Amino acid sequence: MLRSLYNWTMDKAAHPHAVWWLAFFCFIESSFFPIPPHPLLGLMCLAEPKKAVKFALVATLASVAGAMLGYAIGWGLYDTVGAWLIGALGLTEAFPVAACHLREYDFEAILIAGATPVPFKLLTITAGFVGMNLVTFVLSSLFARALIFMTVGILFRVFGAPIKQVIDKYLGLVTTAFVVLVVGGVLVLTQLGGSEDEEGGVCSNPPAIDAS
Repeated sequence: MLRSLYNWTMDKAAHPHAVWWLAFFCFIESSFFPIPPHPLLGLMCLAEPKKAVKFALVATLASVAGAMLGYAIGWGLYDTVGAWLIGALGLTEAFPVAACHLREYDFEAILIAGATPVPFKLLTITAGFVGMNLVTFVLSSLFARALIFMTVGILFRVFGAPIKQVIDKYLGLVTTAFVVLVVGGVLVLTQLGGSEDEEGGVCSNPPAIDAS
């Protein structure tokens, strides 16, 4: 089923309204859709490298808008929609861990999820559930999504179609390493600054999830 869904998504790259399909997939992927939009963005940039930055910008903004939908689900519809959705996506066991990390590292956790293979929808729904500051959530989502999407757009715009092979091989590794360095630096500065210790630890009592 996932393979058929993936192929259907990829077919939209050649659609006359491909930009709108890109925005649509980026929007829903941030909250509940299981197929990442990155291959679709790559195909569109490959077909029209001169429009690559435009495509990347559309992907970034639509993804952040979708992230806000995910946040709303976690914040106001968790019991009726969010818990079922987390279970349907196979993320039940990951939810308590995500909640703990968001409570401890909020901005950094969203950055990691948005710029790496960690399911972004898991963090958007969980952010709403734990009541993460909305401004911090939007800014971290924007930074994270721009990091991955705009990198693709700029590389295609500058180097054209030949950059696809490089992206396929190394983009995930490079962006992951960059995020690790950024987050590591922030954590070191936080520790040196003497951040407050929370009694019992933030993950000592992780939230439960009812996916029934």
